[in-house]
Amino acid sequence: MTTPTKETVPVPPRRSQLDYLKLAYFAEMDEVLARQAAEKHWAHLDYLERLIEGEYLRRQARASERRVHAAAFPQIKIVDDFDWTWPTLNEPKVRHLFRLGFIEEKTNVVFLGPAGTGKTHLASAIAYHACQRGHSVLFTTAVDIVNHLLEAQAAHRLRPALKKYLSPSLVVIDELGYIPLDKAGADLLFQVISHRYERGSLIITTNKAFKSWPETFNNDATIASAILDRLLHRSEAIVVKGRSYRMKGVIEPAA
Repeated sequence: MTTPTKETVPVPPRRSQLDYLKLAYFAEMDEVLARQAAEKHWAHLDYLERLIEGEYLRRQARASERRVHAAAFPQIKIVDDFDWTWPTLNEPKVRHLFRLGFIEEKTNVVFLGPAGTGKTHLASAIAYHACQRGHSVLFTTAVDIVNHLLEAQAAHRLRPALKKYLSPSLVVIDELGYIPLDKAGADLLFQVISHRYERGSLIITTNKAFKSWPETFNNDATIASAILDRLLHRSEAIVVKGRSYRMKGVIEPAA
C-alpha cells in the first residue's frame, strides 16, 4: 500500500499573496520602499517597520472614515473653527471634554443655551474627535429619534430599532426641547436615555433650562424627572450664554 504524499500547494506571486492577506499598503509600497531602503542603506527591520507603520496608519484612517460615515453628521465641525469670543461659557471645562474621559466613564454632557450660541458645533466637534480616536458615534436629533421609533413601533420592530441608539459609545441628541413631544414620543425618548444609563455616553443640546423640561415631555413632570435623574447622574452641564451667532450680521451690521 502506498503512503499518500502531502500535496504541495503552489505559492502565488508576492502581489497575489499580499492581496489575499489584504495588505494593500504593502502591495502598493513594498517596491518603492525597497528602492529607498537600498539607496539609504536601511536595515531590514527599518524597511519592515515602515511598511507595517504605513499599513497601520492607512487602516486607522479608513476605520475613522467608516466611523464618521456611520455617525451621520449633518456637517463636520471641528473645535478649531469655533469662535470662543462669541458665547459666554466655561472654555477650560469644554476643552477638557475633548480628552474624552467622559466616554470611558460612560457619563453624559448637556449643553444648555439659546439657539445659535454654538451648542451643536461643540457637540459635533467632540463627537467627530471621538470618531478620530476610535469611538463609535451617532449624531441625531430628539425629533428624529422619536419619529424613527414611532415608525418602528407601528411596524412591531421597536426592539431592533432601539439598538441603533444603544450600540454606539457616544450618541449626540441635538435640539432637545425645540419641539414639544407628545406622550408617546416622551416615552420612547425616555427608553433611549434609560437604556443608555451607565452603559454609554450621551451629549445633549437643549435650549430649555432643566426646570422647564416638563414642557418638553408632554407636561409630564414625572417622566421629565425620571429622565433628568438618569441623565444628570455623573454628568457635565455646560451653560452657554449669548446671542445667536447666526444673527451676528443682523445684530452688528458692518460699518
